[in-house]
Amino acid sequence: MRAWILSAVIFVIGDATVLAEAPKPVPNEVAAEAKAEAEAKAEAKSVEDAPEEKSGSKSKPVETKHSVTINGQPVSYTVKAGKMPIKDAEGKSTAEIFYMAYTKDGVGDKASRPVTFSFNGGPGASSVWMHLGLLGPRRVKLEDDGSAPPPPYQLEDNEHSLLDETDLVFIDPVGTGYSRATKPEEAKKFHGVQEDARSVGEFIRLYVTQNLRWPSPKFLIGESYGTTRAAALSTELMNRHRMNLNGIMLVSTVLDFQTIAAGGNNDLAHVLFLPSFTAAAWHHGRLDAGLQKLPLVDVLAESEKFAAGDYQLALFQGTSVAPEFRAKVVTEMARLTGLKADYVEAANLRPTLARFSVELLRDKHLQIGRFDGRYTGFVQDRLTETYERDPSADAIFPVFAATFNQYVREELKVEEDEPYEVLARLGLWNWNAENEYLNVADELAGTMMRNPYLKVHVSAGYSDLATPYFAAVHTLNHLKIAPELRKNLVVDYYAAGHMMFLNKADLIKQKADLAEFIRGAVEVPAK
Repeated sequence: MRAWILSAVIFVIGDATVLAEAPKPVPNEVAAEAKAEAEAKAEAKSVEDAPEEKSGSKSKPVETKHSVTINGQPVSYTVKAGKMPIKDAEGKSTAEIFYMAYTKDGVGDKASRPVTFSFNGGPGASSVWMHLGLLGPRRVKLEDDGSAPPPPYQLEDNEHSLLDETDLVFIDPVGTGYSRATKPEEAKKFHGVQEDARSVGEFIRLYVTQNLRWPSPKFLIGESYGTTRAAALSTELMNRHRMNLNGIMLVSTVLDFQTIAAGGNNDLAHVLFLPSFTAAAWHHGRLDAGLQKLPLVDVLAESEKFAAGDYQLALFQGTSVAPEFRAKVVTEMARLTGLKADYVEAANLRPTLARFSVELLRDKHLQIGRFDGRYTGFVQDRLTETYERDPSADAIFPVFAATFNQYVREELKVEEDEPYEVLARLGLWNWNAENEYLNVADELAGTMMRNPYLKVHVSAGYSDLATPYFAAVHTLNHLKIAPELRKNLVVDYYAAGHMMFLNKADLIKQKADLAEFIRGAVEVPAK
């Protein structure tokens, strides 16, 4: 599988050993007195050296009380923030996973109150993105279209939080946020598809057990690689812990990596990216007048039909494609992408994301975002054939980092001096996919077949150029489940991109969609 790997440097500090001189023999009574004195000193020393039970420490997570207004109704809640030790079979701690759990106050029957476990992707992303962007009761303050204001940045109450529908537990996988392996040199034991699912699954088991939430309806919500994690977790929780879920919410989905990584003779990704190229071109006014005046959904319907039809056929035929048909496809591609026909031809009908990102607005010396094609940023090299960075990341990453670091200490009272890794460099990741593409869609399908009550919701952003919405549709259409279970799949679409909730209109719609999904997933089906 093609992957872009960022390497991490781990600093290992060796243990120092101090040798003491052996004591000389003394008479019995003197020895007894010396022993008592030594024991007293040792006890005093142990008390002096004992770590304080302070906010955010592994011994005692901190609890704080808050309130927020959601949909016009006041909601009081408690936040517990701290680290959960993950232990091996011998009971030795191998890692600590940092989490922030939000529970609504005044709920008498926990069995009727859903609990949702949230994480983002990467691999290497902390949970901050959906925490302070979509789900939590506090949210980064952005412009309505999701663009960032000038610094300094602020938080505001999130009146569209999902806390009125479900308790929320935000999980930072090992290596992200404040979560760390006990021995830094063994961090790699957590850095892989199955390794990651095992540690996160163990955290969920511990949280559910310690907080008496086994009877509660349980949900997962993951974004980007977090959707990959959610699919793997569905199997891990079922097989290892016999834990069935009520629902899984996938935000910007990638389960089958061949749908997003073109290469060699794999042309599928080119087909599935095309409608997202159309969405980006429409947002920037680069389509012809006839298309530009239509609503985005109508333009995308036309793009999807072409991508799955003539475009896919032309790619399939390769060098045997008839010149007349190829010319027709080139013309239509130019019309639906905003690229010039000669550029499409020179790209052999296969403009990559990197090239499309800088070619679409080349005359303005701008590149468009990968996470969200609506964002733009200047290029330094005006002749570049690949994006120099991601303008959508540049716009929002500093906002989330600044606001979270203030929020976690000021409002959640977590006193932690080590850096909170909003997006960590984890080094090599074990994809369990040698000479093939990672595909966890079969794991999700298997879980759905074994638990026919499991519902799955997919949030898809039209402007997402990292995990295109058409790729998610393709994966769901090929999910190996019984026809009777397809009713358990729900897909909702949004105008923005990877983090569609940054766009205020999409945030409002997504809250309503997810709330409806959760309520439907906990209803007792009629017999």
